[in-house]
Amino acid sequence: MSDEIGSVATAGRRERHAGDANDRFSIPQLSTGDMLREAVAEGTASGLRVKHIMDRGELVPDDVVVSVIANRIDHSDAANGFILDGFPRTVAQAEALDQELATRGIKLDAVLELEVDEDALLDRIKGRAEEAANRGEPVRRDDNPEVFKTRLDVYREQTAPVTEYYRSRGLLNIVDGLQPIDAVTEQLAAALAALPSHPIRSDVR
Repeated sequence: MSDEIGSVATAGRRERHAGDANDRFSIPQLSTGDMLREAVAEGTASGLRVKHIMDRGELVPDDVVVSVIANRIDHSDAANGFILDGFPRTVAQAEALDQELATRGIKLDAVLELEVDEDALLDRIKGRAEEAANRGEPVRRDDNPEVFKTRLDVYREQTAPVTEYYRSRGLLNIVDGLQPIDAVTEQLAAALAALPSHPIRSDVR
């Protein structure tokens, strides 16, 4: 299964720096949760809609999420490219993202997927739960094997098809997510470094 999916659009010259991918290549790493909170804080039209939805305790629908992302990648710091962390998670989101990027004359250069073995993940979860219990600490809800299996079912139904969506477009790069962190980081960085350069976007604010 995939532990995480990251979509990458790059433009212009990318500088090589030590540290995380966004530091190495001078492009922002954008997570959906951070973007939603940022939109609410800025009071944009999309942000106000997000706030009302979240205040009701409801899930933010795909069209609103994509709208917030589209607004965020128009910021000047994304003129040279950007990394979408953990998005898209469904084929519908992937298609909507493609449409938004197309209106800007850009497209994804790569999709990076961290692949992990399901049994290995389950063993890790059980191990963390046992360690917490032995220390007399509460067990995280995410470290419940039954919750994990439910999430797996959702993944197989909704997110697994995204892998094939991008594989069919020749964008997919798979990295073994169970390797040591440094090895994973280096492989992700190598995949980014191999991407072509594009003119820096001028349609940003």
